[in-house]
Amino acid sequence: MTAPVFVVETSRLAPVGSVVRLDGAEGRHAVAVRRLAVGEQVVLTDGAGLGVSGPVVGVLGKEALEVRVAEQLAEPEPAQRVVVVQALPKGDRGELAVELMTEVGVDEVVPWAASRCITQWKGDRGLKALGKWRATAREAGKQSRRLRFPVVREPMSTRQVAELLSGAALGAVLHEEGALPLASAELPGKGDLVLVVGPEGGVSPDELARFAEAGAAPYRLGSTVLRTSTAGVAAGALLLGRTGRWG
Repeated sequence: MTAPVFVVETSRLAPVGSVVRLDGAEGRHAVAVRRLAVGEQVVLTDGAGLGVSGPVVGVLGKEALEVRVAEQLAEPEPAQRVVVVQALPKGDRGELAVELMTEVGVDEVVPWAASRCITQWKGDRGLKALGKWRATAREAGKQSRRLRFPVVREPMSTRQVAELLSGAALGAVLHEEGALPLASAELPGKGDLVLVVGPEGGVSPDELARFAEAGAAPYRLGSTVLRTSTAGVAAGALLLGRTGRWG
C-alpha cells in the first residue's frame, strides 16, 4: 500500500536526515483518524510539486507526529498542462467533478458561469462554493497521492474564458455536434490544453461563436452524451493518456 500524503508548508520540507513535525489539522488526522504508528511511511507535500517521504519516528499525543526525512521528492510541472473550464453544475456535482478530475490528473480547473447555468455563484454563496471546490481538490490530491495539486481558479465569465482560450496551445469546446473527435485532435508538444465543458443545457450558440473567434473548435468525445460532471473527467483522461502522462 502506498504511503498516505499530508500537506505542510514548503518551509517544512527539510533535507534528508532531518526530523519534520506534522501538527495542526493534518497532524490530528494522521494520529487520531489514520492512527499512524512509529515505523509507518508517510509523504509530506506542499501541494505545489515538492515533498519528502520517510518513517514516523514519534507520535506526540493525539495531535502531532514526527517524520524523519528519508527522501526528497519532486513532481515537475508538465510540458502539456490540461486545463478544464467547468460550467457550474447544480448541487454537489461540481465538487464531484473536481474530485474526479483531480484523481485522473487534471492540472487546473476554472469555474465558468455559462449563460445556461442554473447555478450562479454570487456573494457569500459564491465564496463558499469556491472554497468547497478548492478543499475538494486538496483532499482528492492527497487521496490520489499527488505532489502537485490542481489549481482551482477564480470563476470566469464567458469573456474571460475566451481570453484564456486565445492564449492556449489547444482550445477545445466539448460539444455533442462537434465535427472533430477529440481522440484524433492534433496536440501541441507543450503549452496549455484547455477544455471547455458546458452546463447540462449545453454551450449556447453565442458562446460557441465567441470561443471559435478565440481559436477553440468544437470537439466530440463519442456517440454518447455525458453529464457536465463527468465530461471533463473523460476528456481530461483522454488527453492525459495521449500526452503520455498515463504511461
